[in-house]
Amino acid sequence: MGVAAGPIRVVVAKPGLDGHDRGAKVIARALRDAGMEVIYTGLHQTPEQVVDTAIQEDADAIGLSILSGAHNTLFAAVIDLLKERDAADILVFGGGIIPEADIAPLKEKGVAAIFTPGATTASIVDWVRATVRQPAEA
Repeated sequence: MGVAAGPIRVVVAKPGLDGHDRGAKVIARALRDAGMEVIYTGLHQTPEQVVDTAIQEDADAIGLSILSGAHNTLFAAVIDLLKERDAADILVFGGGIIPEADIAPLKEKGVAAIFTPGATTASIVDWVRATVRQPAEA
């Protein structure tokens, strides 16, 4: 893929029935302040809506915020849909209330990173900047 022109584009989404979006908005603002283009999808998005938005917006990454406990299902659904739609190059990362025991299995499924409640916005911005758009051929 190489290095694309323009700012990194990130879709920040709140899939499922979880109604708390303060954290997602804080992350969206931090990424935007760092010079990235952020598309915030709002609450109660289905995995299909999230993937549709990411493809339409030519996103480099999707950040999912999940506090509802449905993280295993929702992350897997987003990753499977990206694969089905030949968009598996869109990186998926996330955060929220995710038990330590679930992090390794999520990463095995293809989630690039999980940020738990102690993560700083700076660490997330740095991770996105360092990880997104790294030339695969290098």
